[in-house]
Amino acid sequence: MTTTPAHSAPASAATHEIRGFMFDVDGTLLLSDRSLKNYQLLPGAAETLQALQDRGIPYVLLTNGSAYPPAEQAAKLRASGLAVSDEQMLTPSSITAEHMAKSGVKRVLVLGTRGVGHALNEQGIETTYTGEPRDHEVDAVYVGWHPDCGMADLESAAKAIWAGARLYAASDVPFFATRQGRTIGYTYAILGALKRLTKAPVILTGKPSLHALRFVAKRLKVPMRHIAVVGDDPVVEVLMAHRGGATSFAVTTGTTSREEWLSQPHTHRPMHIIDHLSDVLSHLK
Repeated sequence: MTTTPAHSAPASAATHEIRGFMFDVDGTLLLSDRSLKNYQLLPGAAETLQALQDRGIPYVLLTNGSAYPPAEQAAKLRASGLAVSDEQMLTPSSITAEHMAKSGVKRVLVLGTRGVGHALNEQGIETTYTGEPRDHEVDAVYVGWHPDCGMADLESAAKAIWAGARLYAASDVPFFATRQGRTIGYTYAILGALKRLTKAPVILTGKPSLHALRFVAKRLKVPMRHIAVVGDDPVVEVLMAHRGGATSFAVTTGTTSREEWLSQPHTHRPMHIIDHLSDVLSHLK
């Protein structure tokens, strides 16, 4: 297998020594079904992570999925055959919790499952859910994985935002890769309704935000420009890599085909398109 440079990459893109890796999960390392169960590892996923571990090269996995706490998600992936510790598994909720703590957020209305708010509780932030007492008396609203979101959730969130709560989101991406093909992101749809209702600015903590890449760099203990970002979506991982000066690798196993990668505008064009995940290893010195 070979690595293909994506011609006409952005002029700002520069090749730096790679000292650490960030891998997307869905469409890059595995495909799940719509219920986020029954993982199917993609070719080279287990071998590539094991090779990095054997070489002592740091890596993390960052998903935009927020349904499970990082430790629970890591356990599921280990059971599927991936070498990932609890500390190497990152979710937007991990990033959100750190950002909220630094910003003085004390109480949050979570639009999501209990797993979405777990990392916030670990940070000492109080969480509440729709229908609980004073559910709109909060400092912030956090939107995550919420397959059962209804009008009551939207109304509580809107009331909180109108009263001054900040709006946070785990993701603002319309699709992610599953075994059934492209599947809509619940957070994207919920966020669309709230933005239209309230006109509130959104603090995005997942990919492609720089909040996410800075968190990755901190966990890896590697500057952003020395990180390789590996993913399947031009408006997610590749865009984030460009924003932070990281090296971008694009896989063709998820939402984007080789032809679609080559037709991307400059801001979404990867530095390298790879046919097999293990091709990233050839870029290590």
